[in-house]
Amino acid sequence: MKLRFAPSPTGLMHVGNARLAVANALYARRHGGKFMLRIDDTDVERSKEEYVREIHKALEWFGFSWDEYMKQSDRMDRYNMAIERLKESGHLYPCFETKEELDFKRELRRRQNKPPIYDRAMLRLTPEQRASAEANGKVPHWRFKLSGREVKWDDLVMGQCRVKLTSISDPIMIKADGTVLYTLASVVDDLETDITHIIRGEDHVTNTGVQIDLIEALTGKPNKIRFAHLPLLMDADGGKLSKRLGSVSLKELREDGLEAKAIVSYLARLGTSRDPQLLSVDELAQDYDLSTYSKSPARFDIQQMLMLNKKCLHGMEFAEVKDRLPSYITEEFWNVVRPNIDLLSEARYWWDLIHEDMIPEVAEEDKDYLQQALDCLPEDPWSEETWGEWTAKLKDISGRKGKSLFHPLRIALTREEKGPEMKGMLPLIGRERVVRRLQEAVSR
Repeated sequence: MKLRFAPSPTGLMHVGNARLAVANALYARRHGGKFMLRIDDTDVERSKEEYVREIHKALEWFGFSWDEYMKQSDRMDRYNMAIERLKESGHLYPCFETKEELDFKRELRRRQNKPPIYDRAMLRLTPEQRASAEANGKVPHWRFKLSGREVKWDDLVMGQCRVKLTSISDPIMIKADGTVLYTLASVVDDLETDITHIIRGEDHVTNTGVQIDLIEALTGKPNKIRFAHLPLLMDADGGKLSKRLGSVSLKELREDGLEAKAIVSYLARLGTSRDPQLLSVDELAQDYDLSTYSKSPARFDIQQMLMLNKKCLHGMEFAEVKDRLPSYITEEFWNVVRPNIDLLSEARYWWDLIHEDMIPEVAEEDKDYLQQALDCLPEDPWSEETWGEWTAKLKDISGRKGKSLFHPLRIALTREEKGPEMKGMLPLIGRERVVRRLQEAVSR
């Protein structure tokens, strides 16, 4: 068994293609197969090496290694050989229409209530007409002549799938500038690298019908590659996944402090009958099963992913995160704030809040109480017991209890309605800053 993840380096790797990377890598690992990383960079103008590096970094961050690696830009000779075979067999034919002419034809067919598919006019071109077009400087693009049959396959997620090729335009395989397009390059690579299974999005179903037709035109044999099409992603409310959310890059998620383990755990179960569970890559692979996927669109809920991230962080020791935090952050601080952060980046916020000069906003009716708090503030040294001792004394002095006892202090000392436990925060803030903040709160 061999699977491949084949991203195009025309942008940063995002949630949508990360899900496919997870699916292919876990399925290969589950069945003891090979996992190939293939960079589909035939789009020379838009492909960038910086995006290739980000793809590598994202997969390594996830904990995925690849057994084989290739870039399509290194394989043009292989595509040219396949092109010549297809031309010789009559499966590729030249087309001289301009974009404007094709647009006009499509619009005309729409007005006539006909499907806006290509009319194969260039198939009727005589050798003389072709020679005349080329003599006048016209350079053709090349289309693949579909067989016109109904392509069927047993999809590992969708079940029985059918694509009627008569309802599809003969696809362009080579642009007039010589660029080899995705469908042809992908099929050549899949055949020559012995890919056995392809897992991709439901939006590729029609393309799969075309590719099977192309596979059989190139090999002269029935297709043996198994396909699995994962249902598309929707937002948490069941609407179409917005471009903003769907294109969230892994680089952004990494920089925002999300953990790879949380992302992989969420994406591995997204759209299946199983609830997300925080697991290692090996644990996820052990029971990864395509049959658990629903045929209905999956709801991508970033809050669910954040809950997994929160759970992940709360179980992490300082040694596991030390290298990803500013060097001045201490283990004592991490142990205090860890239970109250959803993202690793929030640790920096709490550090700054503890150490920076701040002006608290407190209610007028709490000012006398905060003066009492200042008057009975314990002397150094402070420990985790200091908060309990201080608030117990305040309770006796003020007669307050519950929220009215604790909440004004939290606001005056942190500006926040909630956060890490104050018994841990108080020694970190330190007596000098506590005095200054209480004085500021009372005087404003």
